Amino acid sequence: MPDTMTIMFFSIAATTLLLVPGPMVLYIIARSINQGRRAALKSVLAAGVGDFGHVIAATLGLSAILLTSALAFNVVKYAGVVYLIYLGIRTLLSRDEQVQPNFGSGRRLTRILSQGVMVSALNPKTALFFLAFLPQFVNPAYGSATVQNLFLGMLFVLLGICTNNVYALIADAARSLLPGNHMFRKLQRYLAGSVYVALGITTALVGAEKSQ
Repeated sequence: MPDTMTIMFFSIAATTLLLVPGPMVLYIIARSINQGRRAALKSVLAAGVGDFGHVIAATLGLSAILLTSALAFNVVKYAGVVYLIYLGIRTLLSRDEQVQPNFGSGRRLTRILSQGVMVSALNPKTALFFLAFLPQFVNPAYGSATVQNLFLGMLFVLLGICTNNVYALIADAARSLLPGNHMFRKLQRYLAGSVYVALGITTALVGAEKSQ
């Protein structure tokens, strides 16, 4: 188990990194602006689940495959690209009444959760981040490296849930200031859809050197 100082420094470093808006933060903000607080908080939880999957993969050494294999990296990356662009086009083409869903429907909540997990899980950069960032805080003198990696990874996931919640609530507060008429609902839909598509294109362009 890491010592207290290591945990403290890791928490500070991780929180600083998490506060810098990245693709998942933009995804959550788009969800909040487009569908409200409940959808955004579900997406935050989904991001945590997806990140936990990356923690397990890093702990088991599976993330190393992405670091050493250009093919594996590109398969995961472009699967995420396709999925993000699909979500964007689907949002842009949806009718206004579908943009404001009935959150009493368990099926819709499950869909939001599953989509968030997919977006988070299909991000190879997250896997590489866990593989590169966490080991810097693992010290063999404090016991099993696997246990330390898992502990710090879980801590990172919890910190990520906290910081993502902040962004979700801020975006929801900003959304509540906008008029609720038809024009603004349509604007929210276009904004969210455009963000998803832009994230997909950005993901496709970033890390192109990995395939070379």
